[in-house]
Formats: sequence, structure tokens, C-alpha cells
Amino acid sequence: MKRVASGILPVIAIDRRSPEALHKQIYEGYRRAVLDGRLRPGERIPSTRVLAAELAVSRFPVLNAYSQLLAEGYFESRIGAGTAVSNSLPDQFTSSGLTTHARLASTRPAPRPVARRISILAPRGSALWLRGWGAFGVGQVALDQFPFRVWSSLVARHSRKVTRELFRYGDPMGTKALRQTIASYLRTARSVQGEPGQIMIVSGSQQALEIATRVLLEPGSRVWMEEPGYPLAREVFALAGCDPIPVPVDEEGLNVAAGIKRENRARAAFVTPSHQFPLGATLSAARRFQLLDWAQNSGAWILEDDYDSEYRYESLPVASLQGLDASNRVIYIGTFSKVLFPALRMGYIVIPPDLVEQFVTIRRAMDLGSATFFQEVLADFIGEGHFERHIRRMRILYRERRSKLVESIREELGNRVEVHGSEAGMHLTVTLKEARNDVEIAERAARRNLWMWPLSRCYMGRGRQGLILGFGSAAGQVIPRAVRKLRNLIMES
Repeated sequence: MKRVASGILPVIAIDRRSPEALHKQIYEGYRRAVLDGRLRPGERIPSTRVLAAELAVSRFPVLNAYSQLLAEGYFESRIGAGTAVSNSLPDQFTSSGLTTHARLASTRPAPRPVARRISILAPRGSALWLRGWGAFGVGQVALDQFPFRVWSSLVARHSRKVTRELFRYGDPMGTKALRQTIASYLRTARSVQGEPGQIMIVSGSQQALEIATRVLLEPGSRVWMEEPGYPLAREVFALAGCDPIPVPVDEEGLNVAAGIKRENRARAAFVTPSHQFPLGATLSAARRFQLLDWAQNSGAWILEDDYDSEYRYESLPVASLQGLDASNRVIYIGTFSKVLFPALRMGYIVIPPDLVEQFVTIRRAMDLGSATFFQEVLADFIGEGHFERHIRRMRILYRERRSKLVESIREELGNRVEVHGSEAGMHLTVTLKEARNDVEIAERAARRNLWMWPLSRCYMGRGRQGLILGFGSAAGQVIPRAVRKLRNLIMES
């Protein structure tokens, strides 16, 4: 039987001046709550003692009301489980049927307006490839390899020493311990320039980009976007009323000269310089300095999304673009979704010192700040060395899975596809040399439990047909079979 907290009460109106007896009012209030769907089959009902205290009445009318509801089959009672809404009520008597309120509403139809900006976005439910977890899922990690025992012990430790401060609103920048830990890690591992006071903890890179957009850009601002590029970033700019400008990428990353030619006066550039999404190129040193020079001379901002830079297989990790920035034009964005687990919903922004106050102002207006408990847990996870050890293990594991995927693609698909971006990260991309519809392939693949993204959806205009294949959540022995299924799908299309 489904249980809910016994303290959750439906709204029951008691009128002491009414000639109707109290037990009848309580009975009718519960009966309506069941029929209207406010109380669902299996939901637990408060005890008569709790309800009597809540309504400030004697227990006798409550007992009489419960007795009648049990007799009529609205409630059921089980030993040790308390009283609950009956699981055996016919559908037509619950929220799936038309209640009196619903019938009245249907006779008076009225407009139900929503914001026009919603029409900018494609419904997420229409993308079948986003619905599952497993082979080729983009952004998915090896959850079975996460050190849950270590993490659980840290959670338990902090649960035992909970203080009042953890239950209050926290600093909108995040906890001091985590910001200090991240600053130290970024300085060492990513050559990022930044003190703890410049780091803001956020709910992942998507929120980081949303906050930065609200602080730095106006409706109508033009923003360079890598073409192809990250679709969710494009959606953030579109919702803010900005004008994304597609700038092509090649084997050296973003083509800065092409961007200058297309729109020299753009307000910002969104880039993934360490591992371009989705083609995997690394922004060359020459283009990094060219991009920084353009931003300095034109007064533009650079939004650097460093989403999975920890994983490189052919060389050492590439230093951040922000670390080369001498004029504080780069907003650095990072996330723990790819290196730990996505449900953690924790990322960070490294903010130029003179913009910290503006970022805090926007953050307060959005959600006041991130939950503090797991920030403290994560600070210890990093500070005690567990994070570094986990990254080292995952780098070896993902290298093996990457190699198995590349090898299987060569064996099964040969020269039918071209592989891009296999040197780093947790995904690679294959472009299709023969005419194929990548959206159709991705949809049919999802129905067979393969969760690849179609490359064409990463273009603003007409783009190449291809598939983005994640390998983080696919065990090595699964990959060859998954590639064979993919070959069959491509051949059938």
C-alpha cells in the first residue's frame, strides 16, 4: 500500500454555525477530496486523533465520519498500515472521471494562454533518444563504478554532525568549504585563475549559462554559437531573446576569423574549447589567442563550457581558455554531472571579480542559492582525495570503452562512416558518408534500446547527417553488440 505522511491533510471546511452535524461535514469533505482526485487510491489518511487535533474538534465526530467512509468503501483499513483511500474504487468515481467541478468547467471554456517563448523550444518528449539509459547515451556515466560506499559514509558523517546553519538559507555563492576546494582543484588541474570568492555553486552547467546570460546579455544581443554546437545552450540564448550566430568549427575548433566576418560586433561567444561538442576538436592555441583578442577589442564576453575536460586519452588535459585571459573577459563554467553523477545537479561558475555582485543579484532572484548539505559532502569528497582517485579510475575505464567502440565501428561499419572526436571526453561522433536520415535512425534505435543523438539536431541550419555515440554508461562487453545493432539500423534505413 502506498504511504504518505500522516500529517498531510486535505482542506476540509468545518462550519460550526451550520445546522449540519460535524461528522457529516467531515465525511463530505473527505468524500469530495477522493472524488475530485485530491486524495488518490492508496494514500494514507491521518489518524482520528491527529485530525481531531487539527480541526480542534472532539474525536467522536471524526470517528463517526471515518466509520461511514469505511462502510461505504471510500476508505480501507489494514492492521499495522493505518487508514488509506481504498485501492478498489472504480475509475469513474476518482479523478479520471468527470467530477461536478470538471463538468462545470467544461461548459465554460476559456483561453489558457502561455508565454510565447515556449513555442521556441521543441517538446523534450518528442526526442525519443533522450528517454533511456544505456548504450550510446550522451552524457551518461558509469554509475556502477562510482564509489557509493565512500560517498554514503561521507553523507552519514555529515548527517551525524548536522548544525543549524545547514537548515538556513545559505550563501548564494555556495558554501565556503566547497568553493575553496574547487578553487584549489581548478588552479592545479585546469590552470584556472580564480579565488574562492569568485566561484558560485550552481545547479549544473545549464543554470550557470542561464545566470550568465541574464547578467551579461540583453534581448537582441548577438551571440556566436559553434556550428554544430550544444542544443541546450542555444535554447538558453533563444529564451533570453538573444540572436545566435552560427560560426563553423573545423579540426582546430571554432573558426574565429569566420565569426569576425559574420558578426564582428557580437556581444558574446559560447565555446567548448577543450572538447568541442559534438565533433570533439580542441581549440588550437592560435585560435585561443585570436578569440581572446577579439573579445578584448570588441568588448565581448566569452562563455567557456568546460564540461568533460578531465578525460583525455591521447595527451594530458588541455589548460582552460580562462587561464590565458588577461582582461577578465571569460566566464568559466564547469559541472560535476559528467565526472560524478548527473543527479547531483551541481556545477560552478568562475566569475570575474568585478561582476560577482551582479551575479549574486541575479542568483538571489532566481532561487536564492543551492542546497548546502551536499555541498559539504562534496567538499570532503574532493578534499580527502576521493575525487582525484575516481577521475583516475574513470579515465582508464573510459579509455578502454572508447577504444572498444572505435574498434567495433571500424569492424562493423568500415568506410561507411567517419569518426570524429575520439581523443577525449565520453562520446564520439560518426558522420554518415551515404545519404541517411539521422533523426529517423536515432528514433528507431531508441525503440531498440540504443540512445544515440542525431548530429543534425546540433546545427542551426542544414547540417551533416551523423550520430553522437556516448560510451560512458556502456560496459565493454555490450559495445560490440550495440554497434552491430547500429550497423543493421543504418543498413535498413
